Amino acid sequence: MHRDPLLELIRKYSEKFPEENQTISQYKAFIKKNPRCFERSLGEGHITCAAWILDRSGKRVLLTHHRKLNRWLQLGGHADGDPNVHRAAAREAHEESGIKTLELVSSEILDLDIHKIPARTDVPEHFHYDTRFLFRTTDNDNYQVSEESYDLAWVEMEKIQEFTSEESILRMVHKTKMLCN
Repeated sequence: MHRDPLLELIRKYSEKFPEENQTISQYKAFIKKNPRCFERSLGEGHITCAAWILDRSGKRVLLTHHRKLNRWLQLGGHADGDPNVHRAAAREAHEESGIKTLELVSSEILDLDIHKIPARTDVPEHFHYDTRFLFRTTDNDNYQVSEESYDLAWVEMEKIQEFTSEESILRMVHKTKMLCN
């Protein structure tokens, strides 16, 4: 089954973060119920994939000032039918930043998040089941702002609250510090 690799990643994640059992249970139930969970056309919601990108120093993360949501967030987007969540996260990171020299720090999930996306004229309200992975630049930290963003910025993790107070972003900062120290 094309969903099995993601379910296995979630199983490993659940062992590492048992305190997130409620989110993990909802996430697994959604995947098991919806064979088309990787398709954007699934109205109730779909799998999205994100890249939490560290610079070469490991002290800064790349945030996007998201055009549609008008908030500072990690880079990422729709799986668009691709059940390989690592590849989808890397693709989205490259599309949104232009950075070609990204390496996956760990194949394990850094964070899971379920969040509501507000309705827009042509798209009803729905949920994103976000799978987030830790990446690092390997060559240079230069980026290009895509049409999906107002801006991009390298932000020191210690100063992240100057850009956002999003709980899931702060959670990723905490997990990154645990993982990299």
